[in-house]
Amino acid sequence: MNKIIDMIKHSLLKLPTPSNISYWWNYGSLLGLFLFIQLISGFMLSMHYCANISLAFLSIMHIIQDVNNGWLIHNIHINGATFFFICMYLHIGRGIYYSSYYLTHTWMIGTSIFFISMATAFLGYVLPWGQMSFWGATVITNLLSSIPYIGTMVVTWIWGGFSINNATLNRFLSLHFILPFIILMMVMLHLYFLHATGSSNPLGTNSNFNKIPFHIYFSFKDMLTIIIFLFLLMLICLEYPYKFSDPDNFIPANPMITPIHIQPEWYFLFAYAILRSIPNKLGGVIALIMSIIILYFLPFINNNNKMIPLTFYPLTQILYWLFINNFILLTWAGSQLIEYPFMTISQMLSLNYFLFFIFIMPTIKMWNFLIN
Repeated sequence: MNKIIDMIKHSLLKLPTPSNISYWWNYGSLLGLFLFIQLISGFMLSMHYCANISLAFLSIMHIIQDVNNGWLIHNIHINGATFFFICMYLHIGRGIYYSSYYLTHTWMIGTSIFFISMATAFLGYVLPWGQMSFWGATVITNLLSSIPYIGTMVVTWIWGGFSINNATLNRFLSLHFILPFIILMMVMLHLYFLHATGSSNPLGTNSNFNKIPFHIYFSFKDMLTIIIFLFLLMLICLEYPYKFSDPDNFIPANPMITPIHIQPEWYFLFAYAILRSIPNKLGGVIALIMSIIILYFLPFINNNNKMIPLTFYPLTQILYWLFINNFILLTWAGSQLIEYPFMTISQMLSLNYFLFFIFIMPTIKMWNFLIN
């Protein structure tokens, strides 16, 4: 036991950390906090949830109305997912801005965590078995039918039948329960590779000669943002618990009535807008997957200038902030109706999303050429 305590002290508390990292580096610890909150609250909800298409919606109502503090646990879980993805997007955005993707192994594992987190959140959104849950699951799983030759077979296999049914709900619950533990293992790998190379820093320099222990300097810094975000989470849970929820999901699932506007949770809207922007079904699915997979290619964009942040290049700074605005507008476009002019706007924004990753390397090389 003493050896384990000493190992934790050495690997975490005494971890040599660059002295100049800012509050933008706090989102990693916040993600760990919200992952822990999601695991605990989800486990408690699973004690009362019933994975049956006739009882799932009623079991959620039972949790909210009849279980002691069930409403609070439910609110924490649904809004905890929102805070988790807010921190995730800020964490990735900081990584791109300060070129943290040059820590290749850490970045690859982190991108994989993002990918699995999206899958976990989608599976969880289906479980309440409301109107938007049912039709969202129908639309997203039907996308797999665009796979040539085997698409229809894959969809039938995932459904466990010829339409979304009780078997679908059961397997979605099983996957939603097991994937967070896979995420937890990947987080440990993420931290292992981070500790092996050390954190990046705003200057992008090798700061081996300017490091200080993680505790007490950065542990207190992390505690400040943890307190702030916990306060915001409880504010949302107690005052505006359904601010991020879709009203249609308060109606029990009805296969005979299609909602006027089917859309996922807000943190998927950017990908949903990219999916809808391409008229071809297979092309839309490929674009959707590539919008995440393209993050895997960032460590290879500029191997000759390792660990030089985008802040050092005025042109890439402009590109970066245009990309951030583009991402926000894509999220907005994904919530709009599938009609003119929103479809045209989505197509333009989707093109700009991918152009950022295409132009970032030539821009860096051009700037190096100009200054040299």
